Amino acid sequence: MKEFRLMKGNEALAEAAIRCGCDAYFGYPITPQSEVLEYLSLEASARTGMVVLQAESEIASINMVYGAAGTGKRVMTSSSSPGMSLMQECISYIACAELPCLLVNVVRGGPGLGTIQPSQGDYFQAVKGGGHGDYSLIVLAPSTVQEMVDFVRLGFDLAFKWRNPVLILTDGALGQMMEKVELFEQQPKITAVETWATVGKPKNREKNVITSLHIQAEKMEETNIHLQNKYKAIAKEETRYETVRCDDAEIILTGYGLIARICQKAAQLAREKGIKAGVFRPRTVLPFPSEALNKLAQKEIVKGFLDVEMNAGQMVEDVRLAVNGLKPVKFHGRMGGVIPSPEEVLAKIEEMFMGEPV
Repeated sequence: MKEFRLMKGNEALAEAAIRCGCDAYFGYPITPQSEVLEYLSLEASARTGMVVLQAESEIASINMVYGAAGTGKRVMTSSSSPGMSLMQECISYIACAELPCLLVNVVRGGPGLGTIQPSQGDYFQAVKGGGHGDYSLIVLAPSTVQEMVDFVRLGFDLAFKWRNPVLILTDGALGQMMEKVELFEQQPKITAVETWATVGKPKNREKNVITSLHIQAEKMEETNIHLQNKYKAIAKEETRYETVRCDDAEIILTGYGLIARICQKAAQLAREKGIKAGVFRPRTVLPFPSEALNKLAQKEIVKGFLDVEMNAGQMVEDVRLAVNGLKPVKFHGRMGGVIPSPEEVLAKIEEMFMGEPV
């Protein structure tokens, strides 16, 4: 039987983690994601026996994730922008050690302590590798509270399929807003022992060693080559995106997360004024759907792209690389926690492509 609830984004995500059979959560409170920790601390242990621990810091919590992930269990953490910055060193370790885990960044405005208002200023950190070395995450970008739920289950599935950390990149608005969600049934916890897990040394196999330390350059290069081949396979199989009215669109708006919803409304307003606008939304921002975007750029009817973000211009670099000079790519961004309105985006369409002043 389907179960529907009206839920806040952070709490819906936490509920999904419980229903996914998550074994452990380690985190530290920071606005605007603290409800994840609060909800889990109230609900999880009594229902599923899930370990929920408030660590002494974000650095401690991500290192706890590292250790617990090594046992082959479903583990996760969540934070918001400054907290995620503190986690980057250990995320690099986890990626190199090829351990599955789920990370959640409910982004707030920066730089610095900034504001608790929503932002998309952490895109570079998420998709270009906020830590050191040549590693990649899988980064999912929800645009609704329903996707906050769905991407938890998808995130755990992808993390274990590829033995790679998965990041849900959301923002303070989606974390705090309430929408109707459909919840899936409670999933069983993992009982099978992963062949690579560190669970002691059974008599029938050699001991497992999990590490990101390879002193010999040749061994470190071998590890890097293996990782890069894995990332190529992920890009081939796991790229996800959504298009809205792009079949006949002359102007295509690009945006992810919350901004994609703003773009859809702006495209509707544009259509009402006779401007054929569509929307291209990456559901995975890593791997980025470059091939699909390039195919749109090859269409003769397309005049150009307008990338809209809540930052100074970050995903627009990937849009421009994908379009590869075939069509002009314009940018409109708001910063500091300001969310652009659909009318504002419409005005930019008219200004940049229709020759009309704002």
